[in-house]
Amino acid sequence: MRMNPSPVPGPFGLLRRAVAELVGTAALLAVVVGSGIQAAALSQDVGVRLLANSLASALGLGLLIALLGPLSGGHLNPAVTLSDWWARRGEDGAPHVREVAVYLAAQLTGAVAGALLAEAMFGRPPGVWSTQVRSGTHLLLGETVATAGLVLLVLGLRRIGRSSLAPVAVAGYLLAAIWFTSSGSFANPAGTVGRAFSDSFTGIAPASLPGFVGAQLLGTLLGIALAAVLYGRGEPNGPRTRREE
Repeated sequence: MRMNPSPVPGPFGLLRRAVAELVGTAALLAVVVGSGIQAAALSQDVGVRLLANSLASALGLGLLIALLGPLSGGHLNPAVTLSDWWARRGEDGAPHVREVAVYLAAQLTGAVAGALLAEAMFGRPPGVWSTQVRSGTHLLLGETVATAGLVLLVLGLRRIGRSSLAPVAVAGYLLAAIWFTSSGSFANPAGTVGRAFSDSFTGIAPASLPGFVGAQLLGTLLGIALAAVLYGRGEPNGPRTRREE
């Protein structure tokens, strides 16, 4: 999620970055789904389950961004990839549409694989659809807010030249958003699809996917718009001094 990764040299740069996105997204979903399964097995208290799942998810995401950020940008999320592409269009080194498509395919594949892996690790039959229905206008509003905030955070860090803070900042935001949004802050279209393959505490029924993914895409647009209003466009800048203002 550093938004401006240094390209990997050599003819296989895009392939290696795509593999990094696939593996990273798979690992993220394994953490999210696996910690949810573990929490549900260890406690009947919903609050304790959510606390354990949110902590594990935030820590896992932060570590993955720190590890993969220098290689692929550590997006692990179509909302981040799409907002990065839009914000950097016209700049030197901006991602091409083909690169964006490869990233999205890798993230979606990784998300499904990670959810299936988590199910298998806990001895559960993989490939069972979730029965967790998540519908209602209030949940869709929560998902829109969660995704808009994430996109604004990532683009904002890039615009002020603080992308190095992404591992800690994004992890912290996820931890907070899981608690302050009604939806539990999925905020990741690929991750949402992956969760449909797990009938667990963190799952989402296939029938609920269109609403959640639509809300996440709307949130992505809102986050991009807010970042443009607050920070404008152009090359990343550091904090402005009083004299520059």
